[in-house]
Amino acid sequence: MAPASETELAEAISAANAPMSIRGGGTRLQAPPDGTPLTTSGLTGITLYEPGALTLVARAGTPLSEIITALEAEGQRLPFEPPNMRNLLGTEGTPTIGGVFAANASGPRRINGGAARDYLLGVRFVDGAGQVIKNGGRVMKNVTGYDLVKLMAGSWGTLGVLTEVSLKVLARPEAEATLIARGMDPVQGVAALSAALGSPFDVSGAAHLGAGVAGVARTQVRVEGMSGSVIYRCGRLLELLPGFEVIEGGASAALWEEVRDVAPFAGRKGAVWRVSVKPGDGPVLSDALLTAGVDHAAIFDWGGGLVWLLTDETNDAGAASIRQQIVALGGHATLVRGGEALRGRVPMFQPQPAPLAAISRGLRDRFDPRGILNPGLMG
Repeated sequence: MAPASETELAEAISAANAPMSIRGGGTRLQAPPDGTPLTTSGLTGITLYEPGALTLVARAGTPLSEIITALEAEGQRLPFEPPNMRNLLGTEGTPTIGGVFAANASGPRRINGGAARDYLLGVRFVDGAGQVIKNGGRVMKNVTGYDLVKLMAGSWGTLGVLTEVSLKVLARPEAEATLIARGMDPVQGVAALSAALGSPFDVSGAAHLGAGVAGVARTQVRVEGMSGSVIYRCGRLLELLPGFEVIEGGASAALWEEVRDVAPFAGRKGAVWRVSVKPGDGPVLSDALLTAGVDHAAIFDWGGGLVWLLTDETNDAGAASIRQQIVALGGHATLVRGGEALRGRVPMFQPQPAPLAAISRGLRDRFDPRGILNPGLMG
């Protein structure tokens, strides 16, 4: 089903008597589909854009590329740098703005500017009973229903189907540059990233690509802003980070697109995991997995706090080891890519502790009392 209006969507959900598999543009793999496919791709169009107020309103099925084009024409951008997962996941759909917020999809700039949910001002959505709910507003001062707006970001369609989003945008910086060093191990690389992030020089990206990812390990730090400021901050960071060199302009941007889209893992066999831990624990996790016999390649983003792992998807013991290590470290691991057999055996999301699981069930019971929206996705 592809409703062409919010009213049609509400009627379709209200009339449903079986589970529904909710999709935006179909670019993100989820758990094995359960239910009738329902896509928001028919709900398109930017309904309000006020560059002077730094706000934009669009229907949920609006292609992300359309949003980006409109913003670029005004010298603006989405501050949270949403990734494009199509090459990594081998999908052919069109990324949508609703899908971005449903997944809370945030790129390397998350470490400096915040996640997608931090720029969401208001939402309209249809809950599991077919009711249309509006929350938040269209301007930055309107914080009515603030918590519910944030709750919808990252809910993966399990609480309701987004039909419209209001968001904050920001101006594009005048310049960017990346400081890069090669040959560091993960401990050295993350230590350098931590030093840069702890400096007063407003770092907007901090990543380390292990030797199994880039051939030669690569550690990179990004700064953005006015040209003079970027030059000055790069100079000061070079004093702090000996052995680094500076790359500017398009070459710098290409480095971060690669990290944003997890491009080194595209086309390579294996399962892909997205792991969140304390930044200093990224190398600890990698070492623990190697000790447990889990071969992997790793990309450390967000100063080491976000770890992308490429592992052998036929090794169920490896999947169990990742989840066990995450429990010990207090983080969480999401199975982003894997064959249908693996996704059928291994939950997409980290199993929640009992108290948190009870809260999650309560929320789903409130917003989807019949349990028809992406059932089973959240466990």
